[in-house]
Amino acid sequence: LIDQTEHVDLKRSLTTVRERVNEGTSFADALKEHPKFFSDLYVNMVHAGEQAGTLEQVLERLSDFTERQVKLRNKVMAAMAYPAFMLVVGSIMVWIMLVVVVPKVMSIFESFGEVLPWYTRVLIVLSSFLQGYWWALLILVVVGSWGFTAWKRRPRGRASWDAFKLTVPIFGRLVRLVAISRFARTLSTLLASGVPIMRALDITKHVLGNILLFKVVEEARDSIREGESIADPLVRSGKFDPIVTHMIAIGEKSGQLEEMLLTVADAYDSQVEARVDTMTALLEPLMILLIGGTSGLIIMAILSPLMRMNQFVQ
Repeated sequence: LIDQTEHVDLKRSLTTVRERVNEGTSFADALKEHPKFFSDLYVNMVHAGEQAGTLEQVLERLSDFTERQVKLRNKVMAAMAYPAFMLVVGSIMVWIMLVVVVPKVMSIFESFGEVLPWYTRVLIVLSSFLQGYWWALLILVVVGSWGFTAWKRRPRGRASWDAFKLTVPIFGRLVRLVAISRFARTLSTLLASGVPIMRALDITKHVLGNILLFKVVEEARDSIREGESIADPLVRSGKFDPIVTHMIAIGEKSGQLEEMLLTVADAYDSQVEARVDTMTALLEPLMILLIGGTSGLIIMAILSPLMRMNQFVQ
């Protein structure tokens, strides 16, 4: 593996792991010293595999788990790449029209002294502002981004932002689907590898990426410690769909929790892919309409008074 690895830091870490194992350290403990490459999830699964003598099966589960997570993430990122590119290109195009094209035709409007339509006057004011105060707009964007990042790092800000992400139209449902899929697949993989349920929930809560769902999983862990089931606190939270909580409850009663969680994860992965495909199909024409409509309004605001002036000259 060391010879095959091209990543310099990973090659160095694997070399250290080999040396530590040669010195008598367990494989899991050697991996634990390199959290940059081997997460808590990875280390705990390897530790369980070593204890149970099923390291090969555990590593195979880790491989499948990681490939599915990467595939899902790449699917979402690829779907958002084209609309984001269109938005950037469209914004640059509109900026050029406002800063370069509009000022050149302003002198023509001024020479005729005609009363301009209201939308043309708004366009001229906007163009003048961007020319004279673009630096203020840049400062506003930088300060706003910094302030938003600082607010989001605070506990109350993080909670508010995560709550907004779950409730925002269209995208909120996608965020929830991805989080539940990640929860179900991670917990199933850990339990199937022999990781104790309490430790598995401790690890799983960190992969959700949402503080509200994080707290729900913490409550589930505490409920198990008090003799309750996993499903009950998930039902009370209202953050997990009924089908998820029902299947978890059935899995607990039948002793097939890992299989039920895996079924949930597969079903939600399919929903995520279908929703991403639908959103992509809708976003592309919407972005074209938005950019084309904005450009059309600017062109209309320029050409309309020019046509009136042409008629006046004739």
